[in-house]
Amino acid sequence: MIKSDLIEWLAEEHPSLSTAEAESAVNTTFQAIKDSVVSGEHVELRGFGSFTIKQHNPHVGRNPKTGEWVKVEAKRIPFFKPGKALREAGKKKS
Repeated sequence: MIKSDLIEWLAEEHPSLSTAEAESAVNTTFQAIKDSVVSGEHVELRGFGSFTIKQHNPHVGRNPKTGEWVKVEAKRIPFFKPGKALREAGKKKS
């Protein structure tokens, strides 16, 4: 499922919403999650999962192509951890 599929599904599930209103709802939700995570907040959607930022410290790594040692800068990476209900649902489908 891609974002446009989600918007379409939402508009179909809730006939009172137009496609434009469904798109606005999805965009607003995603933007709120993104803004919260970028600002360092923990976002938890019960039954679905949680979004956080993981801090990776600087270290020395190797370029696998040349074997040369390189400095890897510190970075912040967005991280998603699925909730228990989502993990369990995924197990049932396998």
